[in-house]
Amino acid sequence: VLNDVVLNQVLVRVTGADADAATRAMIDRLQRDGTCWASGTTWHGMAALRLSVSNYSTTEADIDLTAEAIRRSSAQ
Repeated sequence: VLNDVVLNQVLVRVTGADADAATRAMIDRLQRDGTCWASGTTWHGMAALRLSVSNYSTTEADIDLTAEAIRRSSAQ
């Protein structure tokens, strides 16, 4: 997690060698997966995944599904 979460958005990224490329690839896989929508951004010169949860109908189960999709996408 890259930023202090103040509102409904959080920034995350993959760590390790060539983290920018790995983060962008994870975002691409996550978008193709279709479980949730997440967008890429650049923060302090680093590639990052921007997540926003703002819909009143989002459930804890939705968050669990999204977290699992992110895990899958980052592990590939």
